[in-house]
Amino acid sequence: MSILLRHVIPPPHSVLYSTSEKSKLNFPSFRNPRFSFSSIKATAATPMASTTKKVLVPIANGTEPIEAVITIDVLRRGGADVTVASIEKQIRVDATYDVKLVADSLLSECSDAVFDLITLPGGIPGATNFKNCQLLEKLVKKQVEDGKLYAAVCASPAVAFGSWGLLNGLKATCHPFFMDELKSSGAITVESRVHEEGNVVTSRGPGTTMEFAVALVEKLFGKEKADEVSGPLVMRSNHGDEYSIKELNPMQWTFDNVPQVLVPIANGTEEMEAIIIIDILRRAKVNVVVASVEDSLEILASRKVKLEADMLLDEAAKLSYDLIVLPGGLGGAQAFAKSEKLVNMLKKQRESNRPYGAMCASPALVLEPHGLLKGKKATAFPAM
Repeated sequence: MSILLRHVIPPPHSVLYSTSEKSKLNFPSFRNPRFSFSSIKATAATPMASTTKKVLVPIANGTEPIEAVITIDVLRRGGADVTVASIEKQIRVDATYDVKLVADSLLSECSDAVFDLITLPGGIPGATNFKNCQLLEKLVKKQVEDGKLYAAVCASPAVAFGSWGLLNGLKATCHPFFMDELKSSGAITVESRVHEEGNVVTSRGPGTTMEFAVALVEKLFGKEKADEVSGPLVMRSNHGDEYSIKELNPMQWTFDNVPQVLVPIANGTEEMEAIIIIDILRRAKVNVVVASVEDSLEILASRKVKLEADMLLDEAAKLSYDLIVLPGGLGGAQAFAKSEKLVNMLKKQRESNRPYGAMCASPALVLEPHGLLKGKKATAFPAM
């Protein structure tokens, strides 16, 4: 699967919520996202040009895609002008878990630009590739000298910032596997999910990236904007508390071989949800098939990221799956619901007593109308 990042014009703002809901939740539009995700300097619409903040997100071979995509997506929801730059010799990089990212430019083309924030995703060997990039080191050190924001998540605080001497004497955090390396670089290690120390923000890994990105929005635009952005993300707010998961629709999951999972994608699919599902399942060595329900392998996701599927649904339908799971996104869910082939596959999955799942808008717009939730407890995006 590849992610092709392209410049788009953000659509007009509209809402699905009632006036009272909007005043309480302060959600941006779900139907027509006000901010777009692309990597050719997709500048978000903001009330005043002077409030625009420019952000550089470098990517490299071995970059962790969850951390890159969430950071860019959330920052653009907040109104940042995000530039994604490849540190490699070409704009297309091979991220981890067979995801390919295509930047808008090479880092060398950004050497004279001025940024309000430079933030590094993690991943190995992505963080090591950052460390060895002399131009990136020069840009980040200048950012520090100019008193501007710099940030990193996962391995990058230790492997890149630490090796460059940028955290000496400062409190910082990183992925648990790299805490000793972070400490040896002169940093004062803390185990916070996200830690802010002056102009530097650090965070622990893929599971903390959404909080990390919202913290960056707050640093750039203030708490009101951060709250506006975080609302529709349905983020868990009580990370310090113990919690348990209760299975409401119990079933036995058994697999004779490596599980085969189908993840459909369509125009309007929510890219964060699709990438998180694919990334985590592939970490578990699951054979994930990404199938487009459109007429082409390439689809335009909800935040205007272009995703390239492994195959078309017609081809994917010839295979058998231990699990079919649908990401959300309003346009994507509507496309799923209109796909007779996909709906029939889901119904056969149910008849065979094999698992199927959905999140965000898809439970309400795909599973429920086709009787696939009858007699079951279910949840979905709040507006659904």
